[in-house]
Amino acid sequence: MERFLFIFEMIGTVAFAASGAILGIRKGMDIFGVCILGLTTACGGGMVRDVLLGNTPPAAFQNPMASAVAVVTSLILFLSGVRHGLMGNQRRYDLFMLWMDSAGLGIFTVMGVRVVWGCVAEPSLYLLVFVGVVTGVGGGVLRDVLAGDTPYIFVKHVYASASLAGALACVVLWPLAGEMAAMLCGSALVVAVRILSAHFRWNLPHAHD
Repeated sequence: MERFLFIFEMIGTVAFAASGAILGIRKGMDIFGVCILGLTTACGGGMVRDVLLGNTPPAAFQNPMASAVAVVTSLILFLSGVRHGLMGNQRRYDLFMLWMDSAGLGIFTVMGVRVVWGCVAEPSLYLLVFVGVVTGVGGGVLRDVLAGDTPYIFVKHVYASASLAGALACVVLWPLAGEMAAMLCGSALVVAVRILSAHFRWNLPHAHD
């Protein structure tokens, strides 16, 4: 189980770091800015989660592995051949951002739920879901703010709602199917909702509608 959790978290870290780094590249940031944006996206949600739960210092500072992976991912994407390959085609860029952001969102949503199960004796449904969503969307919100954009969760296709659905699914399945199955199903649901919402252009009602 520990190996599964490590691999699962690393996949999410790479995915979120990639989404942050590629946005930094699109904004014309230098190598330091790209790495900071990748690092913030990958680790920001977990830091917010740990502060909310009173787990200090946050896990990202206790074990620098995720931070190192995020920085290395950002550096790879900054390589001339890689970044030009992604930035030279708008459709390729959009697909890359969609899949990376969706994967990171799904994985970190259920990782947030797992952390609550592990550190709170009898967590409420509200706490489990709330922390799961905060963990999932927190890094992306910080990324967008640092990049000078309106956060995805307020304007893009179903985003926070996908995280909410995945967190709920994970919590419900946890006692029924076990930890691993609940996490896989919850994260898969998040990704599925995000991909379908982008394909079919599902959006929540906007103020100007």
